[in-house]
Amino acid sequence: MERPLISIIIPTYQHAQTIAACLDSIFAQTYLNFEVIVVNDGSTDKTIEVLEPYKNRIKLVNQINQGSNPARNRGLKEAQGELVIFCDADVRMKPEMLETLYKRLFEHPEASFAYCSFRFGWKLFKGVPYSIEQLRLENFAHTTSLVRRKDFPGFDEGIKRLQDWDVWLTMSEQGKSGILVDEVLFDVEISGDSRIGSSWLPSFIYRLPWGKIGWKPKQVEKYEKAREIIAKKHNL
Repeated sequence: MERPLISIIIPTYQHAQTIAACLDSIFAQTYLNFEVIVVNDGSTDKTIEVLEPYKNRIKLVNQINQGSNPARNRGLKEAQGELVIFCDADVRMKPEMLETLYKRLFEHPEASFAYCSFRFGWKLFKGVPYSIEQLRLENFAHTTSLVRRKDFPGFDEGIKRLQDWDVWLTMSEQGKSGILVDEVLFDVEISGDSRIGSSWLPSFIYRLPWGKIGWKPKQVEKYEKAREIIAKKHNL
């Protein structure tokens, strides 16, 4: 039996420095039945030039800059696959990533998505076994996870940060669940303009009593505001 088609959707904005490595890692996969949809969200760097050598192996969609969630949803409209994975343009997949995630979903038909551990720069983000209770406390699944398309609700285009947490919470509220692959299956490159505002900080930084200090880093402020939006939407 032929394995199902996986649609790999890559939203990209100013990722000229990283998208070639991302695509090379995709085309080195052991799971071969996939399509690649790149949504260029109004990049003004050399993204188009970098994509030129790949033009016969990808479907390229160009649009004016609208943000990552509209770009992801645009890619979803173009997708033909039974399974979808939203791959950030600075992700480098391990060769066995699609194969491993697919096998886990195949073995667990009750699950709607499979997620894994990953490295963000030098920092290891180790996967946490799926639990609705834990999900309501913290996000533990990266956007780059393999999802059954029939179960996927699309991204809320009003959400600017923590969009992965938002979509997994939405799915949980619809009775959908995930399954962990406890392996590091991809790395995220954090250098360059595309990751401004997304650099990792140790978790204790966010727990410090900044109100008493009278000042807090902008990154902490942005995170707290984003978390408030998610908490309000999902009654956390």
